[in-house]
Amino acid sequence: MTLEVTNVLIAPVVSEKSYAMIESRKYSFRVHPSAHKTHIRQAVEEMFDVHVENVNIVQVRSKPKRRGLHRGMKRGWKKAIVSIREGETIEIFPGAQV
Repeated sequence: MTLEVTNVLIAPVVSEKSYAMIESRKYSFRVHPSAHKTHIRQAVEEMFDVHVENVNIVQVRSKPKRRGLHRGMKRGWKKAIVSIREGETIEIFPGAQV
């Protein structure tokens, strides 16, 4: 299966931990389930015009959820943590102060 660059990265991960990692030049993205490290590296370099040093992938496990008597599972997803070259930044939310 071939993935286009625009389909590899789904959304940036917005959390306290991901914002803390920005100071060490690491950015978190929600990625397509079948994307691998090479796809992610190429997508980030092309979309944000930066040089990627390292890509780590994490499978976020599904979690059990309950609302009243109804039980179910929250979906699992794939997260990529991308390290970029020193001196470069990615502006995830244009105009936001990080």
